[in-house]
Amino acid sequence: MPTTFVTGPDGLPVEVPLLNLSFVFSDVGEDGAEPSIGVTSSGCIFFIAFEKVMRSCDHGESWEDVTGPLCAFQTNDPYGWVDPVTDRIFNVQMQGLETSWICWSDDDGETWLGNSHDSGTTPINDHIKLASGPWTSSGYGVGGQFSQAFYDQAVYYCYNKLLGIFCFTSFDGGATFDAGGQIFGLATTNGGLHGAISSAPDGTVYVTPRVETPTVIVSKDNGLTWFDRSMGEDVGTPYPRKNSEVATDTESNAYHIWTGADEGVYMSISTDSGESWGQDSIRISPVEIISSVFPQVDAGDPGRIAITYLGSNNASELNESDIDGSPWDGNAHYANANVSYYLYVTYSLNALDPNPVFHTFRASADPVQIGSICLNSGNCRDIGGSNRNLLDFNDLHIDREGRIYIAFADGCTGDCATGNNSQPEDSRSRRATLCYLGSGPSLYESMGDLVEFN
Repeated sequence: MPTTFVTGPDGLPVEVPLLNLSFVFSDVGEDGAEPSIGVTSSGCIFFIAFEKVMRSCDHGESWEDVTGPLCAFQTNDPYGWVDPVTDRIFNVQMQGLETSWICWSDDDGETWLGNSHDSGTTPINDHIKLASGPWTSSGYGVGGQFSQAFYDQAVYYCYNKLLGIFCFTSFDGGATFDAGGQIFGLATTNGGLHGAISSAPDGTVYVTPRVETPTVIVSKDNGLTWFDRSMGEDVGTPYPRKNSEVATDTESNAYHIWTGADEGVYMSISTDSGESWGQDSIRISPVEIISSVFPQVDAGDPGRIAITYLGSNNASELNESDIDGSPWDGNAHYANANVSYYLYVTYSLNALDPNPVFHTFRASADPVQIGSICLNSGNCRDIGGSNRNLLDFNDLHIDREGRIYIAFADGCTGDCATGNNSQPEDSRSRRATLCYLGSGPSLYESMGDLVEFN
């Protein structure tokens, strides 16, 4: 099976030289499904999953637990964020169904502060997400009708309850979240579940609900008001559906990606801060990738983006039956025992062009998962043990040099990775793993080509 591809906006091959990229992997040393990742200006990498904050300040050569006693809670729904402007590190932990504990560090994880956040009387506080971004000149922002901000960045915190998505804005760097409320949807229709929060340099904020027609929810006033925009119905999403994501570049162009109805990775672009989106979605994964899950994206300068996802190009499996006995359509939730998923990375340096080019690499040498990947809590199909091991998402962010860092959970390790006939029951781990760009073009044009660390 091929491991590299160069494609156009339809997923078909184009005659363009492949970019020269290399990737470095690091075992974080812990289990780590649903990981978050960020890098501070000092170069320290923070990998947050389950109840731990793991730190590496030597490019993944070694890792240490810097969680601290204040934030060491057992949870199935953590989230981490590193503010790219202030270097504040956030570790958000869910406590039961009504309260979260939000911790932060301003000294590369040496010390932590924290406060609880009560979700109110409705007994759900789930799918927690946090991010930060610049203040605007209206709404909650500096110069707006409230003018309460005194921390350098606005901090946003979202979660779902039975009534839908709730988002709040903090004026004091994440210590308290007094402003905000419901912004979208009903959890019973999956609209209450959502992807990561994204904020553009112009202060526009994006949240993506889990709905059949790809949609973004947008705020231009630091969360005071919100509106939603649909990508259109040209490429829907499969069921079970998982998180889509938005990234923004240095000029505030927005790139929304998701897994489409044919199980490929698709993208729509907005060049006017979320007001309108491209008429037609484009496919950024090669047509050879017949199944994909957990797409993540980040951007640097205009048109320079990187995407990661778990994908399979076992094309022959499309003619076989899935684990329920029906013809398999590429949906990872129903994949049979012969399907293997790898970590893929797709690069584009001209994503804003009328005919962008996408360079795709199978980054992992061995599978990340063999067999199906459960995509729906409480509705998993087991082949030799629970296939819920990878949970709901991975993460991708860039550092100040424009180097990409990917956090993912590896479900196929040890004998599973080295065996010639590994089965789904061998692929049920969730090892916290880092993948980062060793060498290749930076997503910031001025940085040129990056080289591997010494």
